[in-house]
Amino acid sequence: MSDTLRRLGRAVPGNRRVMVDDGLLAAAMAASAVVVTQIGGTSGRAPDAFGWLLLLAAHIPMVWRRTAPIRSFLALTAFLVPYHALDYDHGALMAASMAALYTIASTGPVLRSALAGAGVVGLMLAVKFAQGLNEGTAALRVSGWIIAFLVLGICIRYHRQHVAAVLERAERAERSREEEVRRRVIEERLRIARDLHDLLAHSITLVGVRTSVTAHVLEQDPDRLDRAAVAQALEDIAEACRAARVELRATLQVLRSGPDDTRGPLPGLDALSDLVATARAAGATVRLDVAETEPPAAVGAAAYRIVQEALTNAVRHGGPNPAIRLTVRERTGSLHVSVTNRGTAPVVPSAHPPGFGLVGMREQARSVGGTLEAGPRRDDGFEVRAVLPFTTSPLSAASAEPTEPTPAGARAAASARPSVTAAFGRPLRLDPSGGGAQ
Repeated sequence: MSDTLRRLGRAVPGNRRVMVDDGLLAAAMAASAVVVTQIGGTSGRAPDAFGWLLLLAAHIPMVWRRTAPIRSFLALTAFLVPYHALDYDHGALMAASMAALYTIASTGPVLRSALAGAGVVGLMLAVKFAQGLNEGTAALRVSGWIIAFLVLGICIRYHRQHVAAVLERAERAERSREEEVRRRVIEERLRIARDLHDLLAHSITLVGVRTSVTAHVLEQDPDRLDRAAVAQALEDIAEACRAARVELRATLQVLRSGPDDTRGPLPGLDALSDLVATARAAGATVRLDVAETEPPAAVGAAAYRIVQEALTNAVRHGGPNPAIRLTVRERTGSLHVSVTNRGTAPVVPSAHPPGFGLVGMREQARSVGGTLEAGPRRDDGFEVRAVLPFTTSPLSAASAEPTEPTPAGARAAASARPSVTAAFGRPLRLDPSGGGAQ
């Protein structure tokens, strides 16, 4: 597009293509000047050898008409003045003169055009009126053509500037659209990574815990092996793997779906009991304290994902039989979520590379305009605290809705919750003492 701007704006100095075009134009104007002198009928006498030399030499500067307009015009004037002063055919150089004036006006500021026009018209009228009134009157008619070509050049210059400005704005808009597309691609990649982590890490972690327990039983006490219990544990693992596969399939369906496909409801606070049940099935002691509240769908979904990741981390890193307390409260128009892990063993750094759990939880909180803090407790264990406002800004709300892959959150929750609960053989029931789900 920059080439287009240069073509519609002004010629680039030193551009050989421009000089070739102007050279061809100069040759055409020289040929037309020869024809005019041969036809005759204009004022002035027929040129002799010196006149022919001035006539043809006056067209040579036209080769640099656009690359050096002022010098080209001055060189033309140096041949034009003696040509007219010797009263050669005055109409022969009319085309070259008007082309030079037009170039002055179309390639430079208005002040330069006005000064050039005033100088040419003033000099011509002064010479012609000195020769007589009739000559002066004829020069006035010619001065009208001079002014007309100057005005035409000025109009063309402003038109080129307008077109160049429009094209430049279009180019900036195109760059802005490309940057927006790149930004959306990056955001979509982050969303997919976060969703896959949220959907699969929980089930895979619990499968790993059950597998480790089964392997420990087989290795430590082979003489008193309960084959039925081992078979049931393996069946639970297989069922959990099938549930994870359902979640993955639902996520892939979202990625393959079109923009007009409808989405189901997002998982919310009502699904926390299922997360607690699966964590208890993995050996954790979980106390659930959830207040009766109905946050917006995006806020509830963000709280669900944060709790899901916090429970997964507690089961994975909290040592044997971790004690977890999950609290959800509404305070001053915000949802306060707290997941405290009072593990019997301290949280130790893993030998594996660090994961993206904490990063994903913070992104979930930011998607609805909230904040999240996570870190070790003073006494022992680990704590995750999130504050999610009910009233989100339009930007955060818009970015929060597509962040959650709804069919993966709704269809996987609908299809995976019963199977995951059954996989670990622990039915969900409420604790009448106020301890929440068991």
